[in-house]
Amino acid sequence: MFRSAALLLSLTAFLPGCAALSALQGEPDRDVFELRAPPVGSGQCGQGRLAELVVEPPKARGTLDSNRIMIRPSPLQTQYLPDAIWGDPVPASLQRLLVETLGGYDAFTHVGRAPLGIAGDYALISEIGAFNAELAGDGALIRIAVDAQLVRESDATVVSRGRFASSAEATSTRTSDLIPAFDAAAQDTVRQISAWALRGIGVDPGRCR
Repeated sequence: MFRSAALLLSLTAFLPGCAALSALQGEPDRDVFELRAPPVGSGQCGQGRLAELVVEPPKARGTLDSNRIMIRPSPLQTQYLPDAIWGDPVPASLQRLLVETLGGYDAFTHVGRAPLGIAGDYALISEIGAFNAELAGDGALIRIAVDAQLVRESDATVVSRGRFASSAEATSTRTSDLIPAFDAAAQDTVRQISAWALRGIGVDPGRCR
């Protein structure tokens, strides 16, 4: 309990004066952050365009289905940064990163949130298990975990399943240290999922430039 209260006090202390006053009076002012997709180079895999991929909205439990930035003082406790939010809810943010990254590869005829026609060739279905910071000494450990399935739309067959996890260290619980660590972990997770999805349609990601 003491550690949890200390975290909230330390996080609030990092706010500018006007934001700290707003936090005491009600809804605080918050900075808005967006995560970046990892670079894919030219995205040329040398096998031509093979399939259309639909990236379904990832599922997440209620505490993660939010644009609030989650902090876990303990395994059973959930809190949020008082001075910052994501530009979109976490599931929408991950979906955007996957669409942007996978769409950069020439192996796909189209990558989107919806098919161009009645149905795509494959659907990427996922569930977010973790997307939060955990206290670790004076800093924090960012953890992201995603379970995913690649489904062939023509016969609803699951052609591949994967579990992906990434972590990154933040030297303090300041927002300026947490956000870059979230960004690094998210980019690593999206790289893993993208390589797995390419293999699922028969493309060797190691040959993509």
